[in-house]
Amino acid sequence: MDIEIARSFLVALLIGALVGIDRERKKAAEPGRSFGGIRTHILLALIGAASAWLSQAWDAPWTFVVTLAVVGAAVVASYVHQNLEHEEAQGLTSEIAAIAVFLLGAMVVAGDPALAVALGVVTSAVLAYKQPLHGLVQRIGTVDLFAAIKLLIATFIVLPLLPDAPVDPWDAINPHKLWLLVILISALSLVGYVAMRWLGPLHASAVTAAAGGLVSSTAVTLSFARRSREAAQPADAHAVATGILIAWAVMFARVGVIVAIVNLPLLARLWLPLAAMLVVTVGAAAWHWRAGAAAAADSTGGDGEMAMSNPFSLASAVRFGALFAAVLLVVALAQEYLPGVGVYLVAALAGAADVDAITLSLAGDSRNAGYAATAAAGIVIAVLSNTLVKAAMVGALGRGPARRDVLIATLPILAAGGAAVAFA
Repeated sequence: MDIEIARSFLVALLIGALVGIDRERKKAAEPGRSFGGIRTHILLALIGAASAWLSQAWDAPWTFVVTLAVVGAAVVASYVHQNLEHEEAQGLTSEIAAIAVFLLGAMVVAGDPALAVALGVVTSAVLAYKQPLHGLVQRIGTVDLFAAIKLLIATFIVLPLLPDAPVDPWDAINPHKLWLLVILISALSLVGYVAMRWLGPLHASAVTAAAGGLVSSTAVTLSFARRSREAAQPADAHAVATGILIAWAVMFARVGVIVAIVNLPLLARLWLPLAAMLVVTVGAAAWHWRAGAAAAADSTGGDGEMAMSNPFSLASAVRFGALFAAVLLVVALAQEYLPGVGVYLVAALAGAADVDAITLSLAGDSRNAGYAATAAAGIVIAVLSNTLVKAAMVGALGRGPARRDVLIATLPILAAGGAAVAFA
């Protein structure tokens, strides 16, 4: 016996059993409303695997095609019979699942077993989570659906059409990367909105900000600043402030990791200001987290859920992308035509747009020991500039207590970074 073939058939049988368990439960709960149970689906997977194997062994693809036609006819006949016995029209979920099991069984032998198993798990999950999925669909409004469609169009239709190369003489503006930023900002707004509805303000803010901060703390700040307009309750305002501060903390940590990877000795000059700003930011975020949790517990609503509309705005993200491109262009022009302005001014300009790019540049160029101090100071200036710009963004776009809380927290963060540089 060929061990590989035997294993493939065993995997097919397990896929059939996995899906069949759910169908058996449905069959017991609703007699006469399910196409077979666990035994039927195991046999369907076996038939699919056997027909695929015979098609390969005999070099006769028609064997599989004929078998699929027979199975499809049996499934259709069962569906017609069930609808004749019941006055209410029956769904096609069980019949479609039966055909899927047959095809997955064939796929194990003739295709990719690992993918077949993964799809089998997905099929079983879709069948088992019927009620949650139906509930999710009912909670999705028209505005939410249109927002998701716009984001998908921007990601899978517009993005591939944009050139992934600089289009200006100064190599500053890359349409592909700028549109990625637009997509990121839009996606953060949409994901944060969904997380807010499912997890509540505090948990959603923390999760969304931590994940988004790994990519762009500026994008997170923009998204949360707009969300602060809906944060009328104290718990909601604290949740917004917590999210923004967590994203900033992730940015400080990210800069340290980038420097450690590119030029580890330079981290000895940077760890103190980065750690000082990180500690102050984490402390402020923790305070707002506790205050938000206390306010939510004291609120009459019980769960403290923020009543808000979908904040998704592709147009706002595009405007921010255009502003970001303008800043990148100014930085490139300054480096090209005003080389005498110094590293610090360029770092401040670059940090206003993107702290990662200037960090990589200065850390890579600072392997010369005589330039290390200048590079470290430039990186800190870029980080401070980036933080100041994000605070200004909150001041301009934010509203209510959340804006005040973030601006108040900005002062000790900047002071900690400046003091650490002075004493380093």
